[in-house]
Amino acid sequence: MSIHQPDDTSNHNASPFNNLPMVVVGLVMVLSVIEILFSLSGRGLIGGPEAIAWRRDAIYQYALIGEFVTPYLDTGRYVPEILMRFVTYSFVHQDFVSTAFVVVFILALGKMTAEAFGSAAFLAVYFTSTLVGAIIYWVIFREQAVLIGGYTGAFGLIGAFTFVRWVNLSVTGSNQYQAFYLIGLFMGMRLLFGVLFGGHTDWVAELSGFFVGFFMSFVVAPGGAKAILNHIRRN
Repeated sequence: MSIHQPDDTSNHNASPFNNLPMVVVGLVMVLSVIEILFSLSGRGLIGGPEAIAWRRDAIYQYALIGEFVTPYLDTGRYVPEILMRFVTYSFVHQDFVSTAFVVVFILALGKMTAEAFGSAAFLAVYFTSTLVGAIIYWVIFREQAVLIGGYTGAFGLIGAFTFVRWVNLSVTGSNQYQAFYLIGLFMGMRLLFGVLFGGHTDWVAELSGFFVGFFMSFVVAPGGAKAILNHIRRN
């Protein structure tokens, strides 16, 4: 079994968005519009004086902040305004640069995931990684947890990409551990930046998102886990 890889023999004069699945374009557009509004309002170009605080207010209202979430969950008060933070944090970023990195991840890896697995699977991988990664992160850090931005979901897409590489390397008889090069590179960069500039704990959510995306791919891949495991046994 081989996971489908897209044909690159398309018209090079066409708009780059023509080659992207609409579900990927849609998610990128949502994140981009939110960031544009925050960037313009932060410069006082729209919304008046009050709009300067839009980003800050959105972070307080939608980010996963442990000191807000933990008292509710510890006392069994599972109110929607609290539970939604485990997903809505991914739509709010600290600045334009953070949003740009997430958008690049989604465009590059989301295209592969949607074309190999399908649009529904792309959304399932992204948002399940976002949700489960946030839950694991909160369970570990609780009141100290602060999570913002779409990196956890993006790392879920890295997990799906790694899965595709892993399966296709098995088909060619190559070393399947090569598939984990990308996540190893990013985690190494995370460690380096932590040493140089001070550590952040959100790498826990990102690494969790990666594993969620990787193992979810057994389910959402064409033919599902059974077809893939049968292929691996035969080879």
